[in-house]
Amino acid sequence: MGGYRTVWQPVGSLWAEMKSQAGRERGAEVGPESVVSWRITVRGARAGDPRRPVAGQRLRMGQRIFVIEAVAERDPAGQSLTCFAREEKQT
Repeated sequence: MGGYRTVWQPVGSLWAEMKSQAGRERGAEVGPESVVSWRITVRGARAGDPRRPVAGQRLRMGQRIFVIEAVAERDPAGQSLTCFAREEKQT
C-alpha cells in the first residue's frame, strides 16, 4: 500500500523579533481558516549552515506554528535573517 508520514523534530531554539503583516480568511477543508503573514527576524547564518532556516521548515512558539515560505538577509553583512512566514489557525 505504501504511503508516508511527516514527522517534525526540534532542531534548536532561538531568539526572534516578530512583526505581523497582512491577515486574511480563506476556506479550508474543515471550515474557515485565518492566515496571518509574519516577518520573523533571527540571527544570521550562511547559506548551507544547518542553523540557517530554510523554506518549508517551521518555527514554533508554544502551540503556534509558523511555516517559513522564504528567507533573506536583512542586512548586507548577513548578521540577521528575515523569515517570511505564515501562521494558519482554524476559526
